Amino acid sequence: MCWYCGSPITQEAPIGRSHVCASCGKDLRVCKNCRFFLPGSRGDCRETSAEPQADKERANFCDWFSLDVKQKGGQSSEKEKADAAKAAFNNLFK
Repeated sequence: MCWYCGSPITQEAPIGRSHVCASCGKDLRVCKNCRFFLPGSRGDCRETSAEPQADKERANFCDWFSLDVKQKGGQSSEKEKADAAKAAFNNLFK
């Protein structure tokens, strides 16, 4: 699933640095789409040999990247969170 919009990834493996989500256009080879991504750990990565990436939402050249194929059931997508925050902000001015 895409880390941003939650759409299924239709790209064949391996996911390259230039691949983007067909639905939202966000990069797919990013830390947030990797099975090793673990917020709060050193560099937000369970793979101790991986070099820390500055931006977890932009395409990178990490040699340890492995697409996280697990369903993230119960978690809102980043797009839903952003839309909810925007709606809450706009409601302040009604």
